[in-house]
Amino acid sequence: MGAVKLSGDNYDRIYAVVRRIPRGHVATYGQIADLAGLDGRARQVGYAMRTLTIEGVPWHRVVNARGQISARAEPGSDLIQRQLLESEGVVFDAADRLKLEDYRWRPKMDGRPRRRPRAQDSL
Repeated sequence: MGAVKLSGDNYDRIYAVVRRIPRGHVATYGQIADLAGLDGRARQVGYAMRTLTIEGVPWHRVVNARGQISARAEPGSDLIQRQLLESEGVVFDAADRLKLEDYRWRPKMDGRPRRRPRAQDSL
């Protein structure tokens, strides 16, 4: 597998998906990548969230696959993210996790597949 090109177009696709996450719901980095047509590129979603400079993208609704807030370089940003989610009704347990089965966003796909078939899927 070659290097992943970090393009503005990919970031625009990521931000468009994140804008669709409704209040009180979350999506994982991998889920955002799949919905943006960037299968397997969860890390690229993380880069896009880290470099976000535009308004109107609810970055705080993106969490890791364990239902936790991922650490960031900016001190206190994890607390801000948690407070924003809690203000939307998201509840965290004693281990600082939220129940993905309760809060995960499940978008309507308009008849489109959730992900592109991969070559190994046909084996």
